[in-house]
Formats: sequence, C-alpha cells, structure tokens
Amino acid sequence: MIHRTPSTRATGDADQERPALGSALPERVAIDYTTHYLGLTLRSPLVVAASPLGGHLPVLRRLEELGAAAVVLPSLFAEQLQQEEMEIHNFLEQGQHSQAESPSYFPDMDFYNAGRQAYEKHLREARQRLGIPLIASLNGGAPGQWTDTAKRLADAGADALELNLYEVVTDPRDSSQQVEDRQLALVDSVRRAVTLPIAVKIGNAYTALPHFAQRLATTGVNGLVLFNRYLEPDMDLQAMAFVPQLELSRPSEMRVPLRWIAILRDQLSISLAASSGIHSGLDAVKLLLAGADVVMMASALLRHGVEHLEVMFLEMQQWLRDREYASIAQLKGSMSRLKCANPEGFERANYVQSIVSYV
Repeated sequence: MIHRTPSTRATGDADQERPALGSALPERVAIDYTTHYLGLTLRSPLVVAASPLGGHLPVLRRLEELGAAAVVLPSLFAEQLQQEEMEIHNFLEQGQHSQAESPSYFPDMDFYNAGRQAYEKHLREARQRLGIPLIASLNGGAPGQWTDTAKRLADAGADALELNLYEVVTDPRDSSQQVEDRQLALVDSVRRAVTLPIAVKIGNAYTALPHFAQRLATTGVNGLVLFNRYLEPDMDLQAMAFVPQLELSRPSEMRVPLRWIAILRDQLSISLAASSGIHSGLDAVKLLLAGADVVMMASALLRHGVEHLEVMFLEMQQWLRDREYASIAQLKGSMSRLKCANPEGFERANYVQSIVSYV
C-alpha cells in the first residue's frame, strides 16, 4: 500500500500520522509530488472525478488511504433541484393544479441521491472524516438555483466547487454567441455569490475553444476541467424509444484533453484539470507533460476497482524515477504546444500526417 503524509485539513480518524508520500518504491530520487489546483495545495496530481464512488463515505475513506489527492463528489443535478422545488410547490398548492403537463415530467432522481439536503449531509459527514479536499459538483441549472445551492454547499464544508456546463443545444434560434453568453452569465452569478475556488467543467464542442476559455477566465474562475463527456442515448427497437446508455470511457479518449491542454496551457494562467480516458499512470504523465495541474479519473476506478488508484500512482512514480525527475512541477507543462519541438503537430499538419501515414 502507498503511504501518505497527513493533510493539514485532517480531522477525526484522518489525523493519524502516516509515513511520507512516495515510500512504495525504494528511494533513489526524492520526488516532490505536490501540485497546486484552484489555489489548493494537493499531495499529488491524482484526483477522483465526480462519480457514484464519491457518494459513499467508506469508499471515500478508502480512496484517501490509497492516495487520492482530492475527490469531486457526485454531481447535484438541476433536475433534482427542480424536483424539490416542484414538490414544495405541490404541497403548498395541493389540489390546485390545472396545467396540462404533469410535474412528473422530470426524471426520478431518487436512485442517485435524495436531493440537496442529503447532499449537504453527506458533504458535512465527509468533511468531518476526511483530510483531503472535497469538491462539490453542480450540473446544469439556472443562475438562481446555482447561486443559492453554491452558498449552501460552501457552508456545508466544500473546499471548492465544480460547475458542470452540460447543455445540449437543440434550438436553431440559439447562436453560439447566445449559448456562450448564457453559460458565462451562469458562471459569473456563482462567482459573485461565493468566495470558494471554482472550476468549470466544459465539453470540447466550441467553435473557438481558446476564446471561450479566456472568457471564462475573465469571470474570475480558478480553473477549467477538460472535458465533459456527452453521453449519447441509444434506441430500443423493441420499445421504440430512446433509452439512456452509459459507457465507461476508453483510454483513447485521453487524446482530446491531451491536445487541448497542451494548446491552452500557455494561454491561460488558471488551473487546468484533465478528465476523460485516463486509465493509467502513464496517461497521467502525458497529461502533466502537456500542462495539466491534476488528472481526474472515474471510469478506470469503476472498471478495475478503487485499488487501481494505487497502481496508477506506482506507474507514474516509476516513470518519474527512471528519468530522475525531482518534482511534478519540473514535469508539468514541459511539452505544452509552445514548448514542443513541433507545435504544428497540434494543428492541421498532424491530421494530414496521420492520414497519410496510415495509408
């Protein structure tokens, strides 16, 4: 098992002293695994992304033991907040409904968690039992919903917030400018409401991603998470209906954040987190070289079990020691686009070369 240094945020059982980080292999080079994300000092760049894993306190404690530097808790969805608001409204206006569409249109979210109060309770309990930073996640929503909820999560003990901009635009009257302005207004409303560090998780389907990333940075957010995975529905031919279809990420998906983090690293001063397709310690190394401050994984842990986190650390540790790196800081961003010998590889030349070489 990998042993870790005690965190300055530790409470309760987490206060028990642990040996130094990186003791799993015989020391040849003393490596400093520390990194900085959203203004937080983390003991390593390995962060657990938002997933059902973060919804169980025993699993959270085990992830901390295995070396997780921070955990993003499961997302609190706008649909859950809307469901709570509608239940309150239905109670107050019982018997007075006359609308044609039933409030039950919104999906039943009870299977994921019981809503905002249960989320706050889980966050408070986790904050008491763990020493690593806990990042609360909000997915979708309107400015009023997010600002109120963000304040409550800050009071419950969140160390930071992750705002998940998951929006599928279907109205042809919505221009890209309008969509971006709407999302920026949402982020700005939260930034004005709380003093917590804020990361914004986005997809990669923006016409001019660097421009939108810079606009997000001007709102005062502390970092970006690249990227959100848009989960596509399937069609049930028996029921003649569209059905949800969740597939865990594949390692090849890592190349998308790898490319864009390398491009954005020299353009932005805020933190960058890599997400999607990170399944090994060597994946983590590549993304750190490109310029990521942290790497976030969930699918690999869901597929292989939480113990895989330790395997990833050992792979990363071995690579660093074999090349005599002294710190994560020395590694980070050393192969970003502008520092790379062939920056054109991130642009169209790489596309042409790949096609020609395959043929």
